[in-house]
Amino acid sequence: MINLARENALKFSALGFAALLAIAAPALAADNPSAPKDGPQGAAVTVLKASKFCFPNVVEAFGILIAREETMVRAERPGLKVAEIMAEPGDTVTAGQVLARLIPFEGGGTTAVSSPVAGLVLSSTATIGAVASPSGEALFTVIARNEFDLVAMVSTEDLPKIAVNQGARVRLVGGGEVEGKVRRIGATVEPNTQLGQVFVGLTTNRKLFVNGSGRAMITTGKSCGVSVPLTAVLYGNAGTVVQVVHRARIETKRVEVGLTSGGQIEIREGLAEGDIVVARAGALLREGDVVRPVMENAEAR
Repeated sequence: MINLARENALKFSALGFAALLAIAAPALAADNPSAPKDGPQGAAVTVLKASKFCFPNVVEAFGILIAREETMVRAERPGLKVAEIMAEPGDTVTAGQVLARLIPFEGGGTTAVSSPVAGLVLSSTATIGAVASPSGEALFTVIARNEFDLVAMVSTEDLPKIAVNQGARVRLVGGGEVEGKVRRIGATVEPNTQLGQVFVGLTTNRKLFVNGSGRAMITTGKSCGVSVPLTAVLYGNAGTVVQVVHRARIETKRVEVGLTSGGQIEIREGLAEGDIVVARAGALLREGDVVRPVMENAEAR
């Protein structure tokens, strides 16, 4: 009798649990409108909504650092020779700072040679006892205000996109990344390479070196449109495709892609904003497969 009562209690419990599932099922289905209304559910796949994103149009070019303006420092009058040297190449100097002292050939009081501008001493020919001439070779060459340009070589295809005052990021070999701005554009191109000069003025407190090299990334504009993660795009013999989920089934859409930035890729054609896209497309998912979409956490992206 006790075992029979226990069996009846278990049967009633099972019936009660089944009833609860029957009541809860419509509510669970309502929470997931993409889920099939009947039949078995497929594998869980992570999805996200195609969204709008602005991609920068960037022209990349390699170049060499040059001094923007070089100031020559000489003796103010003839008949003098170098008595003392007070600055060397690589020194940072201020306007009015004494670089050397000169004395007349016959002896007497000294004459100071000062830098007319603040900047970086690029080179010096001064040696003790050497003649200092107002018209000969400069005693010192100073990079005025420590300002540099990157002379970037840009293809004739990209030159029409460049304009003065466009912003740029410049990655210097051994010097990190600095901000810059297009200062001027050359009027000619090199006939053999079909490359033209673009002068990018650099803004930085870092110590730079003449003839150093770098790569300029010049922002020429931006393109705003539908985007998805790079992982959502498949490339194959059938073309470039994205897998979307519609009514809990996989649909494969051919797309036209554009710019990329920050792990996102521009979809110029084939998708609409809000389409539910498989976050990590793969060959294991095929057209018509039943899936259970799980929305990706935006913060995790």
